[in-house]
Amino acid sequence: MMWVGRLALFGLFRDHTSVKGAAIVATTLRPEELVDNSVVDAEGRKIGRVGTVYLSDDSREPEWVTVRTGLFGQKESFVPLQGAHVESDGVHVVVSKDQVSDAPRTDTDSDLSGEESAQLYRHYNLPTPRSAMPEESAREQEAGTAAGTMSERGRTEQAGMPPTMDTSEDESMMRSEERLRAGTENVETGRVRLRKYVVTEEQQMTVPVTHEEVRIEREPITEADRGTTHDIGEEEQEVTLHREEARVTKENVPVEKVRLGKETVTEEETVAGEVRKEKFDIEEEGGRRGRTGQT
Repeated sequence: MMWVGRLALFGLFRDHTSVKGAAIVATTLRPEELVDNSVVDAEGRKIGRVGTVYLSDDSREPEWVTVRTGLFGQKESFVPLQGAHVESDGVHVVVSKDQVSDAPRTDTDSDLSGEESAQLYRHYNLPTPRSAMPEESAREQEAGTAAGTMSERGRTEQAGMPPTMDTSEDESMMRSEERLRAGTENVETGRVRLRKYVVTEEQQMTVPVTHEEVRIEREPITEADRGTTHDIGEEEQEVTLHREEARVTKENVPVEKVRLGKETVTEEETVAGEVRKEKFDIEEEGGRRGRTGQT
């Protein structure tokens, strides 16, 4: 399978063409099997879900996928499909979750440039094909490798030793960027105090009371009364009357017990902030300038 420097973006369409003889992918992966599928690292940890599939310009086979990671899935990182295979729980890759989290940031809305591809290869410790490098860098590396090999071969042949390969790496420039990290801390938002106070209100209740009244009772005259002599004149008789009066008394009785309590409520809050990141520009002789595709 030929690796190329720029990889074609696979987005909404599905490529059902079966490609055989792929060397970089352990089993032939179809784009429709990858999109929105879970990605599992070499240790069995879930990394995230596939966002975009990148195909080779030559073979049209998947070579890279972007995985949504980070807080709320807002970060997309590139993951290589070298040695990957699909199982029931997702796409298993040979790299670790930490490598994916620390992968260089690239623009996921356009094709990968040669510089971006080379940077990703170096991050995952994968051999960088010449076709994955910018044309000028590829020519310089080819010329430098050939010259170094001839010089080393001459020295080792004179010493009677077999020639060795020059494994020195090219000079590189590190690009950095700021990333948002969200966390929480407990802060005091207020105080609540429970107190009681006295209010006076009017109450009414009905109480049954009794009283005495005077009435005249008449009885018939008996024969004994007829034989008694009664003088005609004035006479008085006094009777004491009684009545009940309502009396009000008060007593304190407990009616309710109240205490303060706290409970924790979880809610979602959106945070935002400004971040800075570095970009690369290429300045050539003659005043021409160009961007490397880094965002």
